[in-house]
Amino acid sequence: MFEIDFAEFPSTSAAASGRFFERAFGWPVTPYGPDYTDVRAEGLTLGFQSNATEQARALLVTIRTDDLAAARKAVEAAGGVVTREPFAFPGGSRFHFREPGGSELAVWTPDD
Repeated sequence: MFEIDFAEFPSTSAAASGRFFERAFGWPVTPYGPDYTDVRAEGLTLGFQSNATEQARALLVTIRTDDLAAARKAVEAAGGVVTREPFAFPGGSRFHFREPGGSELAVWTPDD
């Protein structure tokens, strides 16, 4: 299974970004410390990263899978290049990759 269910944005203030979407659209916010906030929109979660050393350069679309290792093999077999090795975060694990056209994306799997 592969589905796009998450988009991560660089932000100068994760908390302010979260508050905005909560106030403007009523979407629930989950803060993960001072530098990261999730906002749950219908069918898609938006993440806001304000730690400059952890930010992607642009919007980071994230694809959900049940098998991170198999997804990595599929990405590499299709010509993608892993740009960030798998790492754990609150709620799951992910890796980043660049597709042949140059865009960076990520694949994640939730913790069981």
